[in-house]
Amino acid sequence: MTAVARFDLKMDADEKDLVARAADLMGTTMAGFVRAAAKEKALILLDRESRITLAKRDFAAFTQALNGAFTPNPALVDGGPLRRRALPDDSKTAHSGAFN
Repeated sequence: MTAVARFDLKMDADEKDLVARAADLMGTTMAGFVRAAAKEKALILLDRESRITLAKRDFAAFTQALNGAFTPNPALVDGGPLRRRALPDDSKTAHSGAFN
């Protein structure tokens, strides 16, 4: 059985009247209406926030970067010897990359 969690909500009289009328039109209780509306809004928001929208130009640059050959920048090349000195010898075999 699913655990039940409680959530209390305070609203002014006008808001309560608005919710009561809407719940009545939907044929449900105020609690049921608020629960359904909150869940619907939460799902929409979470779905929207989990997506990344790019302009065509930005998407083209992104896919080109993913599909293109990897070329390390100067800072990464300069950091290679530091990485080899900082990591224990056994870690070199655990990772694959440009500096192993």
